[in-house]
Amino acid sequence: MLRAFAATVLCLAAATSVVAQDNDAVSTKATVSMAKLIEQGYEIKSSSWTGSKLFVFLQKDKSAYACEFANVTNTRCGSIN
Repeated sequence: MLRAFAATVLCLAAATSVVAQDNDAVSTKATVSMAKLIEQGYEIKSSSWTGSKLFVFLQKDKSAYACEFANVTNTRCGSIN
C-alpha cells in the first residue's frame, strides 16, 4: 500500500512540475514544485487527505514544505518554516 501511495505521489509530482513550468511568470520565491523538492533531497514525512485535497509534508534537515493537491492541475507547495 505504501508503494502505491508513493507511486501516486510521484506521478502527481511529475504533473506539478509541468504546471509549475507554465506558471513560472506568476510564481513567487516560496512556491516550488514537489518534483524539485524531491530532487533536492526532501523526504515525504507525512500526508493527509481532507476529502477534497491531499496535503503532503516534506522535510530536509530543518527545512520543511507542505504541498497541496486539489487536483492534478491545481497544486502548490510552499515553505512552512
